[in-house]
Amino acid sequence: MRRDSAGSTSRREFLLTAGVVGSAALGGCIENVTESGGSTDSAEVVVTGSSTVFPVSDTMAENFMADNDVNVTVDSTGTGGGFQNHFCPGDSAINGASRRITDEELSRCGDNDVEPIEFQVGADALTVAVNNAATWVDCVTFEELSRIWREDGVEQWSDVRSDWPDEEIGLFGPPPTSGTYDWFAENVIGEEYEHTADHEQTEEDNVLLKGIEDNDNAMGYFGYAYYDENRDRVKALQIEREEGDGCTDPSLENASDGSYPMARPLFIYVDRNALDRKAVFDFASFYLKQAATELVTEIGYVPTNEEVRDENLLKLIKQKP
Repeated sequence: MRRDSAGSTSRREFLLTAGVVGSAALGGCIENVTESGGSTDSAEVVVTGSSTVFPVSDTMAENFMADNDVNVTVDSTGTGGGFQNHFCPGDSAINGASRRITDEELSRCGDNDVEPIEFQVGADALTVAVNNAATWVDCVTFEELSRIWREDGVEQWSDVRSDWPDEEIGLFGPPPTSGTYDWFAENVIGEEYEHTADHEQTEEDNVLLKGIEDNDNAMGYFGYAYYDENRDRVKALQIEREEGDGCTDPSLENASDGSYPMARPLFIYVDRNALDRKAVFDFASFYLKQAATELVTEIGYVPTNEEVRDENLLKLIKQKP
């Protein structure tokens, strides 16, 4: 079945170690998981969550289903929307997330006997884009972005810099159910401000791109993969955390080496109780292995390294009921 498509906080880890396992045994476990494949029992795995992580999950599902008798459905619901409406109620086994799960979401999951296990599956260079006609702007600071995107913020380009046009800025971005929205609000706008609600809101990144493309004075933000696929349609801005730091392009290389200020980790959360289903365990194993390959780079994100891959796979094995 074809799947539906749509377009630094405190760390909370879910690796519950139990006892000490010899290195040889651990190595064997990793090998067994990373080499898992072949036909599994006919079943369904439901994946929801982040529109940013969606292309990764969708590609993983396509590749997994090619060799396994399993139907993997992937829906782009937004990080928060996925947690609230699907994952925590127990209606999906996996939720993609462009930010870490919150304490409130953990509590909601716990109320339904859902136990989220966190796995990092890559990194993103969150991208701010403007119309190609916006020749006056090439680089912006966090403070300038905050003034544009905060509630009761500036309205015209000239309110940001006096030599910019006296034209109203058209804003296009994700809704409050999006993890991208949450990350941008906390890390760029700042916790002392509220994200403006006066912007065109959608989880469909192609709609955001179209909005920016059709408005000479528009600005929006979304995952790097969507920009990379459409770099001829919009203009990506360089980002400077603070004035004087130097402007940095959004790129996989800059996200990987940490020089890009808006680099962020990407996650999937797997319900521990769902891992007793062979289809879910096998798909999660496949996903975590492939997250360390060029497959993720081809999608437009930074893959995990081998160390993170092995940590993920060991965590999966230890958490299996």
